[in-house]
Amino acid sequence: MATVALDRAAAKLVVEATTDHAVIRRFLERDRIYAAYALADLEDRVAGRARWGIARAGNEVVALVLEYGGPAPQPLFIAGRDDGIGEILRDVIKPSIAYLSYLPPTEAAVASRYRIEPGPPMVRMWVDRSTFRPAEDPGVETLSPSDAGELNRLYRLGFGSWLAPQSIAEGIYYGIRVNGRLVAAAGTHVIGRSARIAVVGNVLTQPEFRGRGYAQATTAAVTARLLEFCDHVVLNVRSDNPPALNAYRKLGYVEHVRFEERLGHRIGSLWADLAGALRRFARSRERNDR
Repeated sequence: MATVALDRAAAKLVVEATTDHAVIRRFLERDRIYAAYALADLEDRVAGRARWGIARAGNEVVALVLEYGGPAPQPLFIAGRDDGIGEILRDVIKPSIAYLSYLPPTEAAVASRYRIEPGPPMVRMWVDRSTFRPAEDPGVETLSPSDAGELNRLYRLGFGSWLAPQSIAEGIYYGIRVNGRLVAAAGTHVIGRSARIAVVGNVLTQPEFRGRGYAQATTAAVTARLLEFCDHVVLNVRSDNPPALNAYRKLGYVEHVRFEERLGHRIGSLWADLAGALRRFARSRERNDR
């Protein structure tokens, strides 16, 4: 395994790619709520899609970066010490464009390698069996792979982001119908059965049916099912969405941490330079059209 050794005042820092799941899991379990997605990505059926980079100071892993495989841009999970993060992003994990997930104190290290687009902070919330409070049931029903077409119409997903029936089969989805039409749904982003943790996502209600508690009810149904075999269930919500934050609090979810989830373009890459030029051109056109 190729490594890059860097002298540090306190200890020698070594960065490397790794497939040692035991080492990765020990690091992630230090903050399993923040690392929920990454823990789920250690599952055997999806582990081959991920690339992992770590930084060691002596025998201690001090930083980790996960790159999830697939068409760009893909998520990049970032955690740990600034110097380790910076060197992993320099030498081991270095996509041209990615959705960067990182804690605010590490932004300088991330920004040294990526031009980060603006956006509101995200809130990571969590619940367990002791704190979960079910919602009133307005007629929630289990969704199956045969409901994929209806779900995609609800989510208004294009061809490139189509929710496949297999994703529904592998996850947990609940919905609400009004006059036979699917108007609200919630599901799962990832499930880490071995880590006993899961992430709720894909929560959406048609605009004309909002304010009736449908999102809360479908989220509650998914959460209750997950808590049958998970110790923790987490979800993300934008910090500028107070109604959603309050709805999840009523279910027993509590805030764990605020983090950044931004699109990043690698500094000095052809793709990043082209994307920046296109953005500047678009802004120029907007100014000229005013």
